[in-house]
Amino acid sequence: MSPVRHFLEIDDLSPAEIETVLDLSARPPDPTLLAGSGAAFLFEKPSARTRTSVELATSQLGGHPVCLLGDEVGIDTRESAEDLARLFSGMVRLVGARVFDHRVLERLAAASTVPVVNLLSDDAHPIQTLADLSTMRREFGRLEGLRVVFVGDANNVARSLAIGCHLVGASFVWSGPSEYAFPDDDLDRIHAAGAAVQVEPDPVAAVADADVVYTDTWYSMGQEDEREERRARLSPWRVDEDLLARAAADVVLLHCLPAHRGDEATDSALDGPASRIWPQAHDRLHTARGLFTFLLTGGRPGVTP
Repeated sequence: MSPVRHFLEIDDLSPAEIETVLDLSARPPDPTLLAGSGAAFLFEKPSARTRTSVELATSQLGGHPVCLLGDEVGIDTRESAEDLARLFSGMVRLVGARVFDHRVLERLAAASTVPVVNLLSDDAHPIQTLADLSTMRREFGRLEGLRVVFVGDANNVARSLAIGCHLVGASFVWSGPSEYAFPDDDLDRIHAAGAAVQVEPDPVAAVADADVVYTDTWYSMGQEDEREERRARLSPWRVDEDLLARAAADVVLLHCLPAHRGDEATDSALDGPASRIWPQAHDRLHTARGLFTFLLTGGRPGVTP
């Protein structure tokens, strides 16, 4: 029996394995893979794209998705993360969790005998990076050599994307105010993966020759009380048509959504010709299915460990 594989950060996959997952994502699903079984998904945070994509991915693979919200599952209040991992290991073939504390995912994985997938933590969002890479590869026909510029708050999405870009041979540039730069712990994690972050405070200079301009909300769940302060400080990094005009002629705009329109990006940018935010969102389903197939078969469809 093959050792269980978990997916807590994007570099839990090698560069070749990322390509395999993206290839699997583009194939029709195997509706027998999870037949008679399913997957359990734990949500401490609200979700639209993530929950929809993982539920449908499980169904397309022939399984039944079981979703439990934070107050229903009560990680470390009703039951410890370890006990939940042991419970689900005997009932389902895969566990996903969307949590605040990344260490909860690590504890689930340490006690689980089935794959554990990070559906988002305050540290990382690797399943989003898989969708991002899928969208980029389809748009440009390659990943190696692309210049990806992340504009705004250096958050969990940016951390996973920086590591993912390194793995596939793309460069990653961050532009934003210094107080919203990557914290030291994230930089340590990025550097431990062998990745680097190019910093260019000037957004106009940053997007010069950019193939991809990426932005995200300036205030996430739990940061609502900082909204006005963040708006005031981050407004010079708002993505609009003028900023996109400074990038490469075939630049693509990505946003992991949900968007606060008029804050991190204008309507004209999000709905304009450079925007690929909806194909990017739809890729969440395909890459979730490809990832689940990889984890459950070791990258060999038709083979169950």
